[in-house]
Amino acid sequence: MREYAKAEPKMWHGQTFKNLRKRGPEALVVGFYLMTSPSSNMLGLYAQPILYMAHETGLGEEGATKGLNHCIEAAFCGYDHDSEMVWVYEMARYQIASELKASDLRCKGVQREYEGLPDNPFLGAFFDRYAGAFHLTTRREFGVKEVKVKKAPTKPLPSQEQEQEQEQEQEQDFSPDLLAESAQEIPTGFLIPLNDGSEYPVPERDLAEWVLTYPAVDVRQALREIRTWSNANKSKRKTLSGVSRFIVSWLAKAQNNPVQARGYSQSGSSTGAAWEGAR
Repeated sequence: MREYAKAEPKMWHGQTFKNLRKRGPEALVVGFYLMTSPSSNMLGLYAQPILYMAHETGLGEEGATKGLNHCIEAAFCGYDHDSEMVWVYEMARYQIASELKASDLRCKGVQREYEGLPDNPFLGAFFDRYAGAFHLTTRREFGVKEVKVKKAPTKPLPSQEQEQEQEQEQEQDFSPDLLAESAQEIPTGFLIPLNDGSEYPVPERDLAEWVLTYPAVDVRQALREIRTWSNANKSKRKTLSGVSRFIVSWLAKAQNNPVQARGYSQSGSSTGAAWEGAR
């Protein structure tokens, strides 16, 4: 069990927690719980069963699930239901540091913690996000047992060091507000199964664009149904290059049929056949 975690009072005034507050008390409770959970680690990427969350927050399974979904919608975290892994996107910076020197022993600790994580869809994205800040040297991929070796970052030139020091000084007042600036590159937690057995993490930038483009459609519910359809039709799953087009076709069809857009999730019939040709 983790014995120590940072939880600064100023986070309650940050934009991230303001966004969670707008979504209701369940979102706030779950958001704070995920930062201090007994199951958590310094990376913010850890196994977190919803049943534990429900019991330890007192929200019950329905309330905990509601709060978690709101946290995902606010780009606070991602959650994979199959592995029960959660990734609180900015938690590593918040709990460790915005950036470490290569000689800092904590870099090895971060790498060791990362390499010991269970297999989950967030492994590659976590490395890409924090490799530079914590001088990580190996990268893992979801579903790949081998650890891929990546060349360590080269030592910056003196002028680059000065620029990095200036950037680090600007980031000393880090708060979860940084989340809003980088949300476009963050996976939303919606995972669409692909024909090769992997899963496509829908990025926040695409979700935000689809919500604006298809106002008559409950885009998040549609993504849940696309995942269900893909799980039920393994032979018709899409390729990595075709999955975005498939999703857009699904949403466009629902947008052009307002009755279906409001009620197809309860109709009991699959609408996926209309877009089976999307590759």
